[in-house]
Amino acid sequence: MPTLVLAPALLALSLLAAAPAHAATELPMPSHLSGAAATDKVVLAARRYAAFWQSGDAALARLALADDFTDRTLPAGRPQGLAGPLQASQVFHAAVPDLRVAIEDMLVAGSRVSLRLHFTGRFTGVFPTPQGELRGQGQAIDFYAFDLYQVDAQGRISDNWHLEDNLTLLRQLGVLPQ
Repeated sequence: MPTLVLAPALLALSLLAAAPAHAATELPMPSHLSGAAATDKVVLAARRYAAFWQSGDAALARLALADDFTDRTLPAGRPQGLAGPLQASQVFHAAVPDLRVAIEDMLVAGSRVSLRLHFTGRFTGVFPTPQGELRGQGQAIDFYAFDLYQVDAQGRISDNWHLEDNLTLLRQLGVLPQ
């Protein structure tokens, strides 16, 4: 009898161990969605990318972004392609380890999707500045970003145009005065 009780538990553990790391990451659902079904491949690409920003899981970025991904509003110093978001996410997660990303609004028009993203968390880590590393004191982080993605036929983001409220973020981090 104990073997029967253990067998399902062992099966569940083995399935969990075999699952890819991103399987445990829940994809954020948009609070408001217009123009497509929640299962649409354009929506799925955007949700995967939001989940990447929230988790820092590079596997999600690879699922969301095309091999020829182009950041059309590339910040100075950030590499083009997949390396750029991976680098930015690593820096941001080092500063805000409990980062949360909510998709407030999502509007789909054909192969393009526009999002209003809400980033929250606590600055408890380290953020690099030109003057050196800045250590967080638990400050609340709460800012918005707007993204526009072009999604290719394979359901992956090929192009991204984005605007973040960096002024608010830098003030909250303590890089700039309030």
